Amino acid sequence: MAYGGRELYLRLTHIYEYDARATADIVTVSSRADGWVMEMPTLEGTRVAAGEVVTRIDDRVAKLRADALRAQIEGIRAERTKLRAERHLSRNQADALTRTRTSVVTVREKALAALRSDLDLARLELERNWSLFERRVAGERQFQMAQAAVTKLESQIEQLEAEHEQAEGSLDEARVEHDRLGVIDAQIAALDHQVANLAAQLSQQNVDIEDRTIRSPVPAVIDRTFVLPGEYVQAGQRILLLHDPSEVWVEANIKETQVGRLKLGQKVAVSVDAYPDDTFVGRVSRIGSATTARFALLPTPNPSGNFTKITQRVPVKIDIVDPPKPLTPGMMVEVEIDVR
Repeated sequence: MAYGGRELYLRLTHIYEYDARATADIVTVSSRADGWVMEMPTLEGTRVAAGEVVTRIDDRVAKLRADALRAQIEGIRAERTKLRAERHLSRNQADALTRTRTSVVTVREKALAALRSDLDLARLELERNWSLFERRVAGERQFQMAQAAVTKLESQIEQLEAEHEQAEGSLDEARVEHDRLGVIDAQIAALDHQVANLAAQLSQQNVDIEDRTIRSPVPAVIDRTFVLPGEYVQAGQRILLLHDPSEVWVEANIKETQVGRLKLGQKVAVSVDAYPDDTFVGRVSRIGSATTARFALLPTPNPSGNFTKITQRVPVKIDIVDPPKPLTPGMMVEVEIDVR
């Protein structure tokens, strides 16, 4: 009688599930590039640290391509440096030439101004001598000398104006040299774009090289390998399976009629078939939001209209607190959830 009463009490205060299993996130590590498997330093059952190499794929061709891109970049950078030096030299030469020819133009303008001033004085002197000559005060020779002086100055001004025009033409040529600097700037800009394009290709090639050294994403145990050194793999091909041994939990499929009694944090007694003498303690950490039937690969439609009601089950995650021994995904366990 006492035994029956205790059994009834436990049924009311606990939820039992005998078909539960230890599970973990099994990570499928795949190849990110095509190539020959050169090395697999880890075997099944081996523990690896996060970032530790688990597979090496032949990367010789990828490295040669990267070296070729680096050589192209260095060549273009050298050409760009040469163009910049030429631009600096051309700019200095153009500046010096512009200053020199600007000075020549300025000298010509000042000389023209002086001659025009002399011409004005000479014309006044010519008018005065003409007036004196008409009144027979001055002689013809003096008048002719004044007239010759005006003619000479006019000739000198015409020659100087031609020289001034020539100097201005030379100054325009010097300014054109500055315009040619824009052509060099365009060439340098084109080389900058080429360097940027090749740098992007090099970055992509470096990613390809890195992808050929496959590392463990987490501290893990290698569960299974699917290839051997010397085999050829393609991008996306499965290479091995691994899981984090510190992130193993228990998943129990609880009847939907009992889910209403569950709450997060409830204490769970776990019995592991592999360790019958050890007691594991867990806590309810997640209650599924959909029944297991929703995840079935084959749906169960009911086109005939005949219906047989079947109690559905909801997956419940149970975290193990300080396990006395390591659990392996797939182990059979029994759970006893205290719902008081």
